[in-house]
Amino acid sequence: MEMITTEVFTNELTNILNEAKLKGISYIDIQSRDLHIRVGGYPGKNHRMPTCCTVMKKMMKSRDYIINQPPKGLGATLVIRYYIE
Repeated sequence: MEMITTEVFTNELTNILNEAKLKGISYIDIQSRDLHIRVGGYPGKNHRMPTCCTVMKKMMKSRDYIINQPPKGLGATLVIRYYIE
């Protein structure tokens, strides 16, 4: 299996946000576990969960906020609410 990069997570999260915009919804809650499953490699011993969570946080805009953050900050239970613009 090839390495899942920051770009892969960024592209998939962008796709999810664009799909939400097309549906006309005002916000979407995304969990890191779900995003990682969509791109592949999770669960697994070579998962890239820290990269997934970092991308999710970097893509936040001013209105977006963290609903749930795991104790160490970069885990499968991270949930972020993204407002659709």
